[in-house]
Amino acid sequence: MADRHPPGPLDVVDSSTREILRRLELDVTHRLDGLLHGEHRGLVPGHGSELGETRKYAPGDDVRRIDWNVTARLQQTYIRQTIAERELQTWLLVDRSSRLDFGTVNCEKRDLVLAAAAAVGFLTARDGNQIGAVLTGRGDPELVPARSSRQHLLRILHQIAETPRTDNSGVTNLADGLGRLGSIARRRGLVVVISDFLVDSGWENTLNVVARRHDVVAIQVSDPREFELPNIGVILVRDPATGAEREIATQKASVRKKYSDAATERQHQLAATLRSAKVDHLILSTERQWLDDLVSFVAGRRHRQTGSTGATNHGERR
Repeated sequence: MADRHPPGPLDVVDSSTREILRRLELDVTHRLDGLLHGEHRGLVPGHGSELGETRKYAPGDDVRRIDWNVTARLQQTYIRQTIAERELQTWLLVDRSSRLDFGTVNCEKRDLVLAAAAAVGFLTARDGNQIGAVLTGRGDPELVPARSSRQHLLRILHQIAETPRTDNSGVTNLADGLGRLGSIARRRGLVVVISDFLVDSGWENTLNVVARRHDVVAIQVSDPREFELPNIGVILVRDPATGAEREIATQKASVRKKYSDAATERQHQLAATLRSAKVDHLILSTERQWLDDLVSFVAGRRHRQTGSTGATNHGERR
């Protein structure tokens, strides 16, 4: 797969797309900027690699951080603090399959994909931080190299926003996308996978490999109709990714229950897979305010990573 060069200058972006991105940036920075600005503790777990100042040991401190030279000299136990690395590299793995052109409540899933990518981008692509992307779901994965400018981020978001609406785009191959990302993202950083995860199995092992090197967040976009069917008689449903069609008799309670049970089991399996890989899981739904869910997720994630106990489970559908 050849690397994809960024599009031309942003003056080619149509006014509607530019306005959407402007509103997303305002929403994200207004609600979340205070949570993540400064050190990257809200995004990347653990301590940075640069040595900082020493301070006296306190109960609960990691004994591996004791500075034995200072301790011996002052006859008191001191630890060496570390500071976050100045430059963060973030990678987006974005599902652009035509399955995302679906929504039955406030918006379509593709709108949530763009919102999630924008939120991650606007909060991390600053102070020299780099952001890149692997775009899947439209044939072979497309690579947008990691660079450090606001214009570069806007080009990535423009590519996502301008994804054409075409049927039979093909099933997303998350394993290929994760494999490609893992081969180019050599330095430890943040990887955010944005998809509805209604994909074939086979990507789980690749995710584990990526998660061993990087901090990984999975953002799942969903719609209520993927979990429950309404009682509206016989309907014809079509998979936009493959073109496959099927009639479903929704007036039958047994059919609706079987559908719901299968969706619940699929969701439990996904949550267990992500939990096993130590991947944080955020669910955005077309029936809820995505920004509220994102604020809650980021605040909880930051709270856990600064040493507090009692993690909130964001991996179950509410």
